[in-house]
Formats: sequence, structure tokens, C-alpha cells
Amino acid sequence: MNRSKRIAVVSALFGVAVALSVFASMAFISSSPEVVDFTTASGQPVDLTIQTVGTIGFGVHPDWVSYLVKSPSGQWLNTTLWKLPANTKVDVTLLQFDSGSPLRNQEVGGVTGVDDAQLNGKSFSLANSNDQAGVGHTFSVPELGVNVPLPGVNPNATNTCGSAPCSLQFVHNTVTFSFNTGAPGMYRWQCFVPCGGGFLYGNGGPMQTVGYMDGFLEVS
Repeated sequence: MNRSKRIAVVSALFGVAVALSVFASMAFISSSPEVVDFTTASGQPVDLTIQTVGTIGFGVHPDWVSYLVKSPSGQWLNTTLWKLPANTKVDVTLLQFDSGSPLRNQEVGGVTGVDDAQLNGKSFSLANSNDQAGVGHTFSVPELGVNVPLPGVNPNATNTCGSAPCSLQFVHNTVTFSFNTGAPGMYRWQCFVPCGGGFLYGNGGPMQTVGYMDGFLEVS
């Protein structure tokens, strides 16, 4: 093959690679969960209501565990990308509908970086994961020092939620707390309890996927 033909072949392959890269990027962008904007009431505390469920029940991974968030308009959304105002108090109500298990790392059973943490109306600073219900998930924002364990629901309950979004008629734990968003930036948040059933050590699948067990706080 002469030089001009080799150049043509290389150029064609390069063009295909670029096209595939652009296609993959556009596919990722179009499939990425939407960002829910909570910055409209700038300067005022933000009310953030979220829930954890054992089975999302819809979408491309209907059997995955997941977080959901209630939008300012009151709609439950399967997204973990939230836009929050900087240096603002966020009052969180977290509805935990999932079961739990003993923690592999007891350190994540402690409450840190938040104010007035309550479990079903009672103050708590530590979740003993060796009790009957265990711990299902955590809400953790490492850069802000935030970690809140979410105790599992009673494993003997008969009225467990089958798929999301779950209503309050199903057995659940209500965890409330407040934290400050701090300076502008992009803060990753996630669950530190391996809950990716069917994946190696429980750390794959929903544990590594934005929209399920981790996401970002876009603080501005």
C-alpha cells in the first residue's frame, strides 16, 4: 500500500473513532439523569425530601436499589443530581423503605457533619447495625464531612414497598437532619453500604451509577 493510501486509511479510521466518541458522549448526555434545581428560594433554608427503596421497579434497571428525590413541584424523580444554593441550610427528610444488614465498616454507622439528626422523631448519633434491622444505606457527602446512616426497616414487616416511589402507607423509617452546603462547588455524595446485589462484594451496579446510589450536589 502506497503512502497516500495509508494516509487515507488512517484518516478514515480516525474519523470513525471521532464519530464514535461523539456518539458515545451524546448518548451519555442524553441518558444522564436530570438535575433538580432547589436554588429558587436563595437565602432561605432548602427543604430536601428523598427516599431510598430496595427496588426501583422501572427504567433500564428495574431491580436495582435506588434513591429518589421529591422535586419542588412535588414529583418523585429518579435522579441524584441536585442543584443547591451555596452557604445555605438544607433541611433533609429521608424516608428509608429498604431493609438493612450488619455493616462491614462500623465507622459509617456514626452520624457526622449534620445538625439535629433524628430517627423516627428521636435524636440519634449512632446506628447499631448489629441489631435486628441493621443499616440499609448511608447519605454521605465526604467533602462536607456529612454521613448519616439509614437503619433498615423491620425485616418481619408484611407491608413492605415493592417498587418506587413508595408511599407512607408502607413500613419505613424517617430520618431527618440539617447540613450547610458551604462554598460553591461540585460535591459528590453517595451510599457507603455495599448494596449492589448480584455484583462483586455488593459494590457494583447501582453503587457506581449516578441516579441510583450516588450523585452530585451542584452548589452555586
